[in-house]
Amino acid sequence: MNIRTRLTVLFALLVGSILLLFSLSIYYLFDQYREREFYERLRQNAFATAKLLENVEVSGITEEMLQQIEINYMSFYKGHVTIYLPNNRILHSTDSKQEPVTLQFLDQVRSGKEIFQRKGEVETLGVRYPDNHNRDLVVVATAIDRYGFTKLQSLRDILFFSCLGSMGIVLLAGWFFAGDALKPVSHIIDQVNAISATNIYARLHVGRPKDELAKLAVTFNEMLNRLEQAFILQKNFVSHASHELRTPLTVMIGQVEVALMQTRNETEYKQALESVLEEGNKMNKLVNGLLELARVNADAGTLSFKPVRIDEQLWQARSQLLKKNREYRIDIEYENLPGTEEELIIMGEESLLQMAFQNLIENGCKYSKDHAITVTLNVGPDHVQLTFTDHGYGIPPDDIPHLFEPFFRSETTSGIIGHGIGLALTQRIISIHKGHIRVDSEIGQGTRFGVTLPVRKTANVEKTIAFEVDE
Repeated sequence: MNIRTRLTVLFALLVGSILLLFSLSIYYLFDQYREREFYERLRQNAFATAKLLENVEVSGITEEMLQQIEINYMSFYKGHVTIYLPNNRILHSTDSKQEPVTLQFLDQVRSGKEIFQRKGEVETLGVRYPDNHNRDLVVVATAIDRYGFTKLQSLRDILFFSCLGSMGIVLLAGWFFAGDALKPVSHIIDQVNAISATNIYARLHVGRPKDELAKLAVTFNEMLNRLEQAFILQKNFVSHASHELRTPLTVMIGQVEVALMQTRNETEYKQALESVLEEGNKMNKLVNGLLELARVNADAGTLSFKPVRIDEQLWQARSQLLKKNREYRIDIEYENLPGTEEELIIMGEESLLQMAFQNLIENGCKYSKDHAITVTLNVGPDHVQLTFTDHGYGIPPDDIPHLFEPFFRSETTSGIIGHGIGLALTQRIISIHKGHIRVDSEIGQGTRFGVTLPVRKTANVEKTIAFEVDE
């Protein structure tokens, strides 16, 4: 069952239930009104008959009195009245075939209780009437409310056919109403189906701003924005990766071809091999960076983190870089000394943290004229903040939003060897450690990278703890 049919059925059931309840209420209230009205008529006629016979014994009833009594009951269908004496003898009855009543019925009426009962269509009323002779007479009036029941039957028919016709109208109106309500959904579906990789820039039309379907369209557009960005990044990634890999391969092939064009001496062959080795090392570094980036993106949810001292990772990253580049000057400063060792402990993966810190430190040294960087460690109550400050060329404001895109390189640093993978890898590592990274830079003054990581306090530093990582 599609949504339109489901909405139509639900709408019809809802309105039908309301109509049925409304009709039953009207029918019930009218039946109660008919019963009360007929009760009052029987009561008035019962007292009128008793009053007419009040001072007359059974033998003294005249023909005129009988006619008057008959006239009183002419308005009732099959109506008659019976008057009982205190000894339960019949003082007068308009019908020899009157409905018999029980002694209990007569006793209850004499006690002052008016009884109104119904058997099929026949309704009976019993009332107590004290006459001038201090006798408690019981007047029992019986009749059928033919006109009332006829009106009730007509009302029942009217309500039944009205509900039946209304349900047909409701179904028809509900079908068109559901179709009109779901028309924007169909429009959205058509627009979404028309979007593909060739026109991923297309967006859904947003109707009334406060409409829920408009909010759905906005949500789809936001998702399409993210998909478009991911699509562009992936496209650029493949393009840049191909270009970065092709350059060293082209150089290597060219060097080998030149070396093979003619016989050369040992020194020339050695120079050619060294050139090929240099390009091979560049390509190896690029491939390793790509593999690390892919591993971090793919395996972030399966990493097992354990307590790690953040300052130890910084010193180890510093030591590794100084072994490879002795001209680098790396200073690590504590802005405020922590009171306990636990304040320096975070939950993380050592090799990834070292890789992130090495990338930030190496970038700072590489892009600084003096090859120097200062790392400041600031410990807060629930976080550790690292600041990497250099005095390099600075980054143009327009380039800062793209720094963490793979293979992106600012024009100011295009002359320095690099591939543009380090910051993308660093940003991902910081992200999976539930931290964040920010950049402040000024042209000619240098750049400052700020990294904030949450502190995970634990009593047992040696215990390995696995926890979920946001992907």
